[in-house]
Amino acid sequence: MNYFIADTHFFHYQLLEPNNFAPRHFGNVDEMNQAMIDAWNKRVDENDRVYHLGDISMRPQDYPTDEETYNILRQLNGHLTLIKGNHDYRSLFKYIDKHNQVMSDGKKKYEFEDVGSLLKFDHHQFYCTHYPMLLGKVDKIINLHGHIHHYSVPTAENINVGVDAPERDLLSEDLPWGSPLRGEEILEMYDKKKAQLMKMQRK
Repeated sequence: MNYFIADTHFFHYQLLEPNNFAPRHFGNVDEMNQAMIDAWNKRVDENDRVYHLGDISMRPQDYPTDEETYNILRQLNGHLTLIKGNHDYRSLFKYIDKHNQVMSDGKKKYEFEDVGSLLKFDHHQFYCTHYPMLLGKVDKIINLHGHIHHYSVPTAENINVGVDAPERDLLSEDLPWGSPLRGEEILEMYDKKKAQLMKMQRK
């Protein structure tokens, strides 16, 4: 099964402060990191694939070392496709690839994409990028993205899958904070966001 997530920002202590950009209500960074690890591993098993759409970790002034970030990633279940965000560096991806491991199915745990990845799900195409893309008039193409944290692009075809995304409030199931999202949940968010925007246009 495929899952999707973005903007985990492991170690980013400034997000613990009261803010409108990415409010995270934890006492400290260790609690925040562990909450995301637990939510991830509760849903994902070793045979699943998670598309991480950028910004794995961040710490202003004293950026996490490649080893620190890798030690977080190695605690996460499944195969990971890492799409580069603006706070990810090629040196990090090279370090992770150097320490890549082969899973029980014979495939490597980590794959890497500089710009994005395109995949099919239930007669739709998911175009996975870090930055939101303005695709124009499209049919059954949904841009899954991160980058903007607690904000939303006002088009149904742009779905923010970040851990802080407001689109998550559209889900009928109350998922633990930091949970990667399944394809069915993406389509639920898309349908409800589309209905909301149409209702607003009629006013």
